[in-house]
Amino acid sequence: MRVLVYGASTNPTRYAYLATNLLLEKGHEVFLVGIKKGEVQGIEIQNNQPIISEIDTVTLYVGQSHQQDLLAYLNQLNPKRVIFNPGTENPALMSALHKQGIEVEEACTLVMLHTGQF
Repeated sequence: MRVLVYGASTNPTRYAYLATNLLLEKGHEVFLVGIKKGEVQGIEIQNNQPIISEIDTVTLYVGQSHQQDLLAYLNQLNPKRVIFNPGTENPALMSALHKQGIEVEEACTLVMLHTGQF
């Protein structure tokens, strides 16, 4: 599965970092987008909003206050689903995505991966 981690971090205490590592461990192809430059396990964190084809899942690690341009970006990516991890919930964005046929989940990617629900 092709997964984009939006809000990626090189900080090993951040959930986005932990999720990136677990996604890779579980064999997913991972793409990283974040504010700060860096890399996780050799994958570069891209600082813009790159268009990546055939994304299955976007997992969000940015709060609502940092989601201003996210709808347009997600529309360009056209993922099958978007996971709103704890602290990223945004009812307006969730509704807009749902109306466009994109599956929306309020869930924790780490829990989903550990329990086989991803």
